[in-house]
Amino acid sequence: MKRVFDVVASGFGLLVISPLFLILSVWIKLDSRGPVFYRQVRVGRYNKDFRLFKFRSMRVGSDKQGLITVGGRDPRVTRSGYFIRKYKLDELPQLLNVFRGEMSLVGPRPEVRKYVDMYTSEQLHVLDVRPGITDMASIRYRNENDLLAEAEDPEAFYVNVVMPDKLRINLEYVAKHSFWFDMKLILQTIGEIISK
Repeated sequence: MKRVFDVVASGFGLLVISPLFLILSVWIKLDSRGPVFYRQVRVGRYNKDFRLFKFRSMRVGSDKQGLITVGGRDPRVTRSGYFIRKYKLDELPQLLNVFRGEMSLVGPRPEVRKYVDMYTSEQLHVLDVRPGITDMASIRYRNENDLLAEAEDPEAFYVNVVMPDKLRINLEYVAKHSFWFDMKLILQTIGEIISK
């Protein structure tokens, strides 16, 4: 039932918001040099790598300066990027990943290999389900960039504090997830975006 819903919802979503895709694509191209989409290798279900799609919100090559974005005004973020990140519009292309079966609408957010390699054997169970566009940890840590900006060492703070707590939350999701719980998280996510 979850997979059927993912296919129908992502397919319908891609069709309905295609005009928005076009507008954002033009804006991103006019705002800075580089491709419209940013594709990054993430780790998905069963510990398999896949390419995650996002609208590009940072200058080309910014990921080589670090994987973590800190604060609301990271200088690597483009003008259009500030807007699309604030309202989570950069995540919309992940509907393609959902349609293709690499992701789900709801599930633990996929990490890069560097951080997954740090997981304990218990934490690796978050990879028992498809990663998602939204999850319990994303809602709980909606101000993550601000927390990292306040940290003396953002990378260490993420690895030692934020990541373990997000994994704990996501393991709770893996243990109790259901179709109706997913619907609740989708509505909560929409509510968070609207309230910004």
